[in-house]
This record gives sequence, structure tokens and C-alpha cells, in this order.
Amino acid sequence: MAVTIETRRQQIENAASALFRERGYAATSVRDIAQALNLQGGSLYAHVASKEDVLWSIVSRAADRFQADVGPLAQWDTPAPARLRQMITAHVAVVTSEQRDAVVFLHEWRFLSHDRREQMAGRRDAYEALFRKVIGDGVESGDFARIDPRMSAMAILSSLNGIASWYRRDGELSAEQISERYAAFFLRALACAPTA
Repeated sequence: MAVTIETRRQQIENAASALFRERGYAATSVRDIAQALNLQGGSLYAHVASKEDVLWSIVSRAADRFQADVGPLAQWDTPAPARLRQMITAHVAVVTSEQRDAVVFLHEWRFLSHDRREQMAGRRDAYEALFRKVIGDGVESGDFARIDPRMSAMAILSSLNGIASWYRRDGELSAEQISERYAAFFLRALACAPTA
């Protein structure tokens, strides 16, 4: 069995991700991150250029994971409800398996500098567009009622993203059970929504 050894950079990002989730980006200092790793504050800069660079790495890593796990499902040659179910399941899996990074990605990305924030906003919009497209496909095929794909995608993602704030691995429901219930709920809602 292969053993994964974290690099110092990975240790820094993981410690920062935990602190950003717990305290928020603005309330976490470079010194806090260094202390979490028993490092001198100055020695942290041998591995990272700034606190924002650490945030950028965490947010980018989360965005990459969402895109890699969910993006291909939107392209499947299957009916829209089946695609949407798989996308919801994959999204919940990322949120629950990478919970620290997911919370930082969902809430702290606004602290990025303007250019990086704009870049990440573009990635987030492109990701949401995957859900809009599949919902739109379902409307066109008659699998979903004639609802607004944009509002529906926003409602679904807002609800799924909320899981990051309350999910516990030792909770009553497993991540798989949660995703099954959310998928069933939204697929029923889309199929039964009143005609606009």
C-alpha cells in the first residue's frame, strides 16, 4: 500500500483551509497558520508568497475537483434526469469528502484580489452553466416541467452547497443517503413544477 507524504506546501494549505473554515479568511493571520504547524511566521514565506496565494490554491483545488467530478457527467448521452441525478451525487460527494476546502471555496473566495476573484467567478458561472444546460435539456425533452433553468440551477446548487456547513461524517445520514434524498427531491420538484 502506497503511503502519501504531504509536502510542506500541502501541510500549509491544509492547515490554512481548516483555519479559514473555522475563523474565516479575514480573521486568520499568517502567524496563525504558522503556529498550527509549529513554524516561525517568517519561515512560512519560504513556501508561500502570501496568505492570498494560499487561499487561491485552496479555492482553485476545490474548483478543479468540482469540475473534474461533475463536468463529464453533464456530457453523458443519457436523459437529463439521469444526468442531473449523477451530477447532484457527485457534487455532494465533493462537498462531503473535501468539506474544509468546499467551505473555503464557497464562502471565502470573495477575499481574493480583483483579478483572481473575477477569474474564479467565471469558473463558478461555467460550473453552474452545466446544471442550467442539463435542466434546459430536460425542459426541451419534456422530462422536466417548463421551469426557468437558471433559477432552478441556482436553487439546486445553493441547497447542495449548504450541506458543507452542517454535514458530519458521524451524523445520522451518510453522504450517499443525503445525495439520494436531495436528488429525489429535486427531480420530483422539476418534474412536477407548475407551468410558467
